[in-house]
Amino acid sequence: MIEYELSFWEKNLIVAGVDEAGRGPLAGPVVAVAVILPPFTEPFIDKDSKKMSPKERESAYELIKAKALAIGTAVVDSVVIDRINILQATKLAMKRALEDLKHPFDVVITDHVKLEGYNCLPLVKGDEKSLSCACASIVAKVLRDKIMEHYHRVFPEYDFRRHKGYPTSRHRELLKRYGITDIHRKSFRVR
Repeated sequence: MIEYELSFWEKNLIVAGVDEAGRGPLAGPVVAVAVILPPFTEPFIDKDSKKMSPKERESAYELIKAKALAIGTAVVDSVVIDRINILQATKLAMKRALEDLKHPFDVVITDHVKLEGYNCLPLVKGDEKSLSCACASIVAKVLRDKIMEHYHRVFPEYDFRRHKGYPTSRHRELLKRYGITDIHRKSFRVR
């Protein structure tokens, strides 16, 4: 899981892994995270964030915070997503997360998204192939879940705690019953 990082670390280059959470939901923001690990960090995560339980993700999140040289975060809300589209909003969030690092880096590894203006290696399934990217994926998922739990308290009838804004049958049923909220993406098909 560090073969891509190793090729850069061996050249004394600092790697930032970047990933997002929240591209597919009907509600809530897209959250991007950038993580810089110390060069030659041994793998300490063995699966993709989507295959972890919430408790496993929380434990990994604490471990990542303890090990990382820097973590940058960014949130782009549904209003901006509707205005510029989800791909552009994802790229915007990723670039803002990199700016938030406040630590120099030479190379960016992303999960399949090509970021213009950076020395960027977009990997298909990057969160499974790159430790830095996997760490970014976990932190992004944990942070976005916390945001959606907050929205659950604001809009309890939508049950955001359970589906996190994703287009589940339950979420669609609640949308038909109550209509959309301010955090729903108007440009996404909700039927």
